[in-house]
Amino acid sequence: MNYRTLIIIFFALCFIAGAGIFFQVVKKNPATSSPQSIISQQEQKTNSDILTPMIITSPAFQQGASIPSQYTCDGSNTHPTLLFSDIPEGAQSLALLMDDPDVPKTLRPDGMWDHWVVFNMPAQTREISEGARANGVYGKNTGGKNEYGGPCPPDREHRYFFKLYALDTMLDLPEGASKKDVEQAMQGHILAQAELMGVYDRSSR
Repeated sequence: MNYRTLIIIFFALCFIAGAGIFFQVVKKNPATSSPQSIISQQEQKTNSDILTPMIITSPAFQQGASIPSQYTCDGSNTHPTLLFSDIPEGAQSLALLMDDPDVPKTLRPDGMWDHWVVFNMPAQTREISEGARANGVYGKNTGGKNEYGGPCPPDREHRYFFKLYALDTMLDLPEGASKKDVEQAMQGHILAQAELMGVYDRSSR
């Protein structure tokens, strides 16, 4: 066996050994070697960065608790104080939607009642005081009014969702726009969102 043949055999053995080590690493760590897995991880990170944490609270009631009757049709029918925090940098406006998804289908086929629609609030807004008019453009609620309409469930306990959105733009919508109009205009512009839910049952007052 000549010297040239020995050299060829040596490099062939090195190649085989290296290939074996590579496939063992791939087998143990498929996610790190798969381009698709890397893309998925990057996409997840990007999505989590876009929807940053934001908080909406009220001193009037806790998450999931009963809304005091003074903020309903059985009281003064004014909205409670709402507090906003952790608004993301880059936000250009805020939108606030309040709705009830527990309406009897005999009254509303979609089971939804929109109580409050406000958009184009300054991104610097951190509070809407009790009963005060929000600094923004009012949309139309299901009752046909550009104002807050308090809980007034006709049959049982209903849930009421206060939904806050931080947007990277102002919405090109007129006063009196519907919740559906606002939701459509917000698509692709939501930097963060938060939700506060309270319940109300007229029979328990």
